[in-house]
Amino acid sequence: MTRPRPLVPRGDPADTVKVVGEFGVIGRVLAQAGTARAAQVGPGDDAAVLWTSDGRVVATTDVLVEGRHFRRDWSSAEDIGRKAAAANLADVAAMGGVTTALLVGLACPPDTQTSWLEGLAAGLAEECAPLGAAVVGGDLVAAAADSASVVLSVTALGDLGGRTAVLRSGARPGDVVALAGRLGWSACGLAVLRRGFSSPVAVVSAHRRPTPPYAAGPGAADAGATAMCDVSDGLLADLGHIAADSRVVIDLDRAALVRACLEPAGPLQQVGSALGVDPLSWVLTGGEDHALVATFPPRTALPVGWVPIGEVRKGGRTPGVSVNGEPAGDVVAAVGAEGAGHVHFG
Repeated sequence: MTRPRPLVPRGDPADTVKVVGEFGVIGRVLAQAGTARAAQVGPGDDAAVLWTSDGRVVATTDVLVEGRHFRRDWSSAEDIGRKAAAANLADVAAMGGVTTALLVGLACPPDTQTSWLEGLAAGLAEECAPLGAAVVGGDLVAAAADSASVVLSVTALGDLGGRTAVLRSGARPGDVVALAGRLGWSACGLAVLRRGFSSPVAVVSAHRRPTPPYAAGPGAADAGATAMCDVSDGLLADLGHIAADSRVVIDLDRAALVRACLEPAGPLQQVGSALGVDPLSWVLTGGEDHALVATFPPRTALPVGWVPIGEVRKGGRTPGVSVNGEPAGDVVAAVGAEGAGHVHFG
């Protein structure tokens, strides 16, 4: 099929989705998509076809809404693409898998610049490329006439590579709680942006482009992790899911958390001092760094990149999360946080 040529050059203010048209935009976007190693049939047909050597497919979806999950005045199109991909790739890693492909659905206003969509596609491709994954399909639709917002839905498909999937429900009393990746950086960067600043660059960049430790997920599964999840809504909130599903208490070691996340002193302390905020609040309740947390059997040699931050105890009738034995709610109040983490519709 011959794709229509754009009626205006790239970069022209009139170079919008409405002018170029659906298939013209799709052609440009696919030029940025890259290639998925697992794709037998890639974009362009009614559906993609992927090789699945394991026989099982890990699947996860996230929806990102402009104004809630990203702002185009704060982040470039490439930033938003990388962030959208990272949220899904981290979920696959938290199951012990490796992402093989993405499907992307996008609703945008007709006056959206096609160059912005190309940047979004480039960001998605850049985040996926090191894993051998790529966007293999999706859908593009016009947003409602009265909407000026972009809505982005990303579905990730992954391969367990013969591993047993690591669930949230497997933690057992005596297990070691461990962390891979960094915490609090994205929340710190968000606090900076909300106040109209753009530095320190390190934390602002962490908010715009999180850096999940993708390889740590399969590594933890290979080492015998009993439960695992990524930290998307906040450490206390996400460990709360493991505690509830496993019917245990997860007790965090405050000193170990400080060593792992706040030493040596860096931009979190710098920004915290300037804003009058305890940086531990960002570590405990800040989301979107997409670090991984997992539980391991006692005396397990933790894989490279994992550090211990607590232990699992019997839950009895009240599973939950504590810090040095104090209930999470009390700790949240003590560090001045508004809650244990992000709550949709909250």
